[in-house]
Amino acid sequence: MKKRKFVFILVLLLATFLNGCGSDSASGDTKHVKIGVTGSDGQYWQIIQERAKEEGIEVELVEFSDYTLPNNALINGEIDVNSFQHLAFLSQFIVENDDADIKPIGSTVVAPMGLYSEKYDSPEDIPDGATIAIPNDPANTGSGLKVLEEAGLITLKEDVGLYPTPDDIVDNPRNIEILTVVAQQTPRVLPDVAASIINSGIAGQAGYLLEDAIYHDDPHSEETRPYLNVFAVRGEDAEDKTYQTIARIYQEEKVVEAVKEDSNGGNVVVDIPIPELQDTLDQLLEDIKSGKQ
Repeated sequence: MKKRKFVFILVLLLATFLNGCGSDSASGDTKHVKIGVTGSDGQYWQIIQERAKEEGIEVELVEFSDYTLPNNALINGEIDVNSFQHLAFLSQFIVENDDADIKPIGSTVVAPMGLYSEKYDSPEDIPDGATIAIPNDPANTGSGLKVLEEAGLITLKEDVGLYPTPDDIVDNPRNIEILTVVAQQTPRVLPDVAASIINSGIAGQAGYLLEDAIYHDDPHSEETRPYLNVFAVRGEDAEDKTYQTIARIYQEEKVVEAVKEDSNGGNVVVDIPIPELQDTLDQLLEDIKSGKQ
């Protein structure tokens, strides 16, 4: 009788222990992830949060008003992931902050830069001596000049880096005059110039769609790779499956469509493997340190 009683108590204790383990496991299934962003108004973030919840991940968006803050917050452990910057920006931050250990774990979007005109239907129609406006800040000046080169209007020096200036134009067969203006002014000067380089964000605000551009860079080309936006984490978390799952969700069809709708077609979701992202970042870092940029 005593033996049966002992076995019964043992079974009861074991069942209690297993139930307790199951309870702990259930409560620990949901992982909380803080993602630093510089804007969370888009419906695509809501979709990502809903899909992540299905994967047992609770995504909290932490908004920052200044581009200098999300990387510092990441390094300091205030957030787990950030999603606000392209590889060129990240490379500059890493170098300027003692080789900060930040890694890309997934691509998001490229915002193509377009050449817009109220007078001409294609770059070939732009006449000799025409004036083209481009943004005057270094990053957008460089991108704009590269778009003009791709469109066949000018030629830049070889190995000019990310930030060429009009002084780096080595061939200008149509004697195009480059007018640099504040980026926000690039749509407003359209009536006064042959064409204007406008970045997608400002173009959208001005009511232009990417399809209105007479030329725009290819978001899938190697030339635009430095301007590819990414999810970034601390180096020690680069293999974290939870964070990688969030990056994978970004590439799902519903998210892709929402990004397109939110940006009026200005942002293009691009899926690049992590090793290629790291290779691009490494090359950018090497170029900065060697003085090529």
